[in-house]
Parts: sequence; structure tokens; C-alpha cells
Amino acid sequence: MAESLQELLNRLAPLLVDGSPHAMALGFTLEGLGPGNAQMRAPYRTDLVGDPETGVLHGGVVTALLDHACGIAAFSGLGANDTPATLDLRIDYMRPAEPGKDVVAEAECVRAHGLIAFVRAIAHDGDESDPVASAQAAFMVTRPSSEAAAKARKAIETGQMS
Repeated sequence: MAESLQELLNRLAPLLVDGSPHAMALGFTLEGLGPGNAQMRAPYRTDLVGDPETGVLHGGVVTALLDHACGIAAFSGLGANDTPATLDLRIDYMRPAEPGKDVVAEAECVRAHGLIAFVRAIAHDGDESDPVASAQAAFMVTRPSSEAAAKARKAIETGQMS
């Protein structure tokens, strides 16, 4: 019996953060994953603060979180076969995140066709109706990303992940 998209996503989920040194260093966690959507969390940590006087999380952390969550939503929206690369990312910052609170990104692939996926997302610190930032992004599958995805699939299948 063929593996469903959700079963494939469940199997790949641990690699979607652990496979990215950048996401690991920032402490991102994947909180939800489904066909065309992803939810990720960035922890509040003092080493990620941008302004020590206010204690506000650095905007670059929010940018990285939104980019990663959007990329995962694009990946799942494209069927979880190829790893897409960010083609375009627009972020509108609406307010600073509250000091001491984690930031959550919720991303949705609104259209995927061929080699392109379009995604929108918000980042919030607990209240979805009062976002810290919103994003719109486009992702594209490229030859190098297809080759990387094939290499990762082979490593999973043979149990030779390092």
C-alpha cells in the first residue's frame, strides 16, 4: 500500500528541523505539519535578544522562523518530494514580540503548481489576532534541491543518515 502524504510528512518531520544547522542553533521546534501547512516555534532565549535594554527577540530570529516555516509548508504543499528554495520572501513587521515569550509561525501553502509554491504566514507570541509579523513567500524546486532531496531519501531508505 502506498504511503500517504501525511504518513510521509510524519516520517520526515524529525529531519525538517534537525537537518538544518541554522534551525537547530536557533532552537526551532516543529509543532505541526500537514499537507500544505506547518507550525514552528522559536524559543525566547536571552542569547536571541536583539536589544538587551528591552529584551525583545531579534528580528532576524523572526525572519528565519518565518522563512523556515514557509519552506516546510511549501515542501509539503509540493508533495514532499523535492526540497524548494526560497525565491521571494516579504515580511511585514507589525510590532515587537513580547519579551519572555516564544514566537510561533503558522504557514500555509496557498498554491503549489509544478515547481513553484506560494505561501503565506504569520508569526505571533500567543495571540494569532495580534501578529508580530506576516509573510508572503514563493519557493521553487531547483536541480540542486532535487538532487539534495534524492540524496536525503536514499539516506533514509538505507538507514545511513549522519
